[in-house]
Amino acid sequence: MLDRYARPLIDPPLNAAGKVLANTGLTANLVTLIGVFLGLFSAVLIASHQPLIALVFILASRVADGLDGAIARATRKTDFGGYLDITADFLFYGAVPAAFVFADPASNGAAGAFLLTAFYFNGASFLGYALLAEKRGDTTNAQGQKSLYYSNGLLEGTETIVFFALLCIFPHQFALLSYIFGGLCFVTAVLRLVAAQKNYSD
Repeated sequence: MLDRYARPLIDPPLNAAGKVLANTGLTANLVTLIGVFLGLFSAVLIASHQPLIALVFILASRVADGLDGAIARATRKTDFGGYLDITADFLFYGAVPAAFVFADPASNGAAGAFLLTAFYFNGASFLGYALLAEKRGDTTNAQGQKSLYYSNGLLEGTETIVFFALLCIFPHQFALLSYIFGGLCFVTAVLRLVAAQKNYSD
């Protein structure tokens, strides 16, 4: 929901940095891998009861996630690059909640399972919608130039980053925050299903 408002603010500096990095020979795929490594390292820190330090690596990971696309736009976008990017994102999005469960299974286990189920459902609705849009030739740049169709919703990348930041700042509220965010993920997925039924039933 907030991505379309964040994009005009973050895209210009990212694109400028992407051009500079592209001139050094750094590839978009390598930056994607660096980003997911930083994200997974943040999960290790969370599981080791260091969530505030982990937040630094989460934010660095998301900067890398923005830079890989900027580098690709400055050089050459590839289908594999887009595939690698979305796969890395989903791994990161699953690893952070799982890390909180590992940090405190007794308190966070049930909420973590609920949240990951919501992520799974929301992710499936997102990718399924992208496949339908690709089949029909639909395009959108509402969330910036992407390798696949990004359908909007209540919760997008910006909201997820804010959510992860709140988890790191208030780790003892993981269960409450996860039930709230997971519930909104379910709503987002259902709304996307309704949109798919409306747009692709014929």
